[in-house]
Amino acid sequence: MGEFLKDFRVGIGRPDVWAKGKDPDAPMPAGLGVRAQAEELALRVAAALIRVGPPEWECLKAEFALTVGAEFAKVSVFDHTWTTIEPPRSVLGLVRKQREISAELGAGPWWRLTLDLDDTGELSVGYDYGSEPFPDSQLFEPEEYRMDLEAYPRGDLPVWLAAHVSHDARQQRTPQQAATQARADRRNKVWPTLSENDFPYFPQMWARWAVISAAFVAARSDWGPRVLPGMGWFESSRRGGSTLYRLPGGRAVLSGGVWDDPRLDAAYNDGDDMPDLYAGAPDWVANQVLNPRAATGLLSFCYWWDAGRWYRGDSPSAEAVSTAVPGLWTAETTAGIVAGLVTGSRAPDAERRASAAELVSAAEEGHVTRETLVSVFGDDGRFDIDGALYQLSLAGQVVTVPAQMHEEDAIARVREYILAVFGNNPGYSVSDLVADRFSIGWMVYVPVPRGQIAIGRAIFYIADDGFLVHSSSSVAPATFVAGFEKKFQERQQAQY
Repeated sequence: MGEFLKDFRVGIGRPDVWAKGKDPDAPMPAGLGVRAQAEELALRVAAALIRVGPPEWECLKAEFALTVGAEFAKVSVFDHTWTTIEPPRSVLGLVRKQREISAELGAGPWWRLTLDLDDTGELSVGYDYGSEPFPDSQLFEPEEYRMDLEAYPRGDLPVWLAAHVSHDARQQRTPQQAATQARADRRNKVWPTLSENDFPYFPQMWARWAVISAAFVAARSDWGPRVLPGMGWFESSRRGGSTLYRLPGGRAVLSGGVWDDPRLDAAYNDGDDMPDLYAGAPDWVANQVLNPRAATGLLSFCYWWDAGRWYRGDSPSAEAVSTAVPGLWTAETTAGIVAGLVTGSRAPDAERRASAAELVSAAEEGHVTRETLVSVFGDDGRFDIDGALYQLSLAGQVVTVPAQMHEEDAIARVREYILAVFGNNPGYSVSDLVADRFSIGWMVYVPVPRGQIAIGRAIFYIADDGFLVHSSSSVAPATFVAGFEKKFQERQQAQY
């Protein structure tokens, strides 16, 4: 592989004076090597930008992205506010010439060129060969890169760029494709691999994911995993990431990618076969529950939880993808992360580790309360307890204990229900409604006048969480309340 141009920094003195001494059209000085010519052309680009910029500015930033057939340019200057200026075609011509010179080093031309200059005369020039993904606004269509590679053949591409150029939707799995492949796998006796010792059982894994998410939210950190309804999301500082989808029927899908996956590198750069991540997968493993990396050809693994077990196709073991998954391997691992977020740079003491372990245990049982979180993080305002509790609530790990409903609220809600369902003539006066309290709610009804007997009169039961049921006096209140209380308790518990 040939050489790359190196980023460089240079002091040019007073920018306006320096720029006047740089002639963009002057012949290149004799005897300059390729690297020196490239640097000289970069300086001429900077000088040309200074000359076309406004007379007063503090900083100048320029970004260029090029292939043989496409180009992007953004030049901004700062003087109290940022202003974008349009670079003339002559500047773009200099930039393209500089890129052509850079190709002579053998490693291929750069994909992006950046220049940063301040009014003290400090100029920084950077060359981007794709070690990290380009900004979306500077990423061209795959065809543009294929044309560029034909003009400037080069060795291996970064995995992300190789995937962008040639993934050809090979990791996509529409519901139709999933159903077709699942039937074909059954016919051909292609079975998934039992992934018995890779991950915790899903209920534990889901709870720990939620705990770590809650802890990072409590610490007011932008990092760490998060929980959304039915989904856990994680992007690590090491550029790996995953999603965990929780599906009806006790099913789940975990998928994601690690940075510079060697198998994807071999597939895209060496022509090896792509790993069959969906071998033996059921038909419900489809795009809708796959990590977004599947759409860009950068999916490294896919596991699914079915009938109480983890399964995988041609995915590696959990150890190989650990950087793309939160630290949920054991309860102790998760508790250690939580305790560390509380104490920061200090090692957590035994009391803090114990309270973190209790939080993990409570989450795994679906019995977290606000007090559980306060015992770990305190309640002095340094940590976001409400945000943390909401994360756990979205995951279904929180025991919700509604405040006792006021008698007036119970009667008002029942009155509104009666009028909405039965209109203004329900057969009794809604102004006569009364309420009797029982353990978790109210029994609301219109009393029978003294001396009268009413069979099957309407009785309404409303729980403290607002759940309302219409019954009648034909069912003994004691019998009805027993079942009503049971359903109330079930609503407050986590359901896997």
